[in-house]
Amino acid sequence: MWTDRVEAGRELGEELARLGYADRADTVVLGVPRGGVEVAAEVADRLHAPLDVVVVRKVGAPGNPEYAAGAVDPDGTVYPNPGAGYSAAYLEAAAQPEHAEALRRLAAYRGGRPPLALAGHTVIVVDDGVATGLSATAALRWLRANGATHTVLAAPVMAPDSVTRLAGECDRVVALEAPAAFYAVGAYYAHFTQLEDSEVTRLLARA
Repeated sequence: MWTDRVEAGRELGEELARLGYADRADTVVLGVPRGGVEVAAEVADRLHAPLDVVVVRKVGAPGNPEYAAGAVDPDGTVYPNPGAGYSAAYLEAAAQPEHAEALRRLAAYRGGRPPLALAGHTVIVVDDGVATGLSATAALRWLRANGATHTVLAAPVMAPDSVTRLAGECDRVVALEAPAAFYAVGAYYAHFTQLEDSEVTRLLARA
């Protein structure tokens, strides 16, 4: 268990540095808002790499918005949850407001700054934890479609089945912990408070 996301991010940054990602001109770190950005800020500091965000939104199921029927990436591409079985027509319609919200957040978080270049780069996607991995899948496929040459998914804790599955979606998966008895991501932090949009904006501006 980590005290908070800052402590976890520092440990994750050290591990990524050990793997050879520090002080490389081609490396970019992308945090998954909101909590993943706090972890990613520490990783970017340790690697001496620029920091940006990747906003992938969950598409909720009808009558149960907390259940992920799919996910939508920043370009509006929809990725269905293979186990959910919802129609393409439903997913496309339900994804539209989520895509609009993703674009709103990107504009708000960046504060007018242009996005970092991804084509031809090593891109490390950082979250505070990975459970099902659906959003991570969408983010990693979006990176490939946008020309990233080497992709890494990194988080302090991941569900072990997600580690296995996501290894096929990127070049490397880095998890400090992958406990067999995986619980909610927040169970692995002593302090797991919700970040506000203003804090995400502050972290990006600082970077």
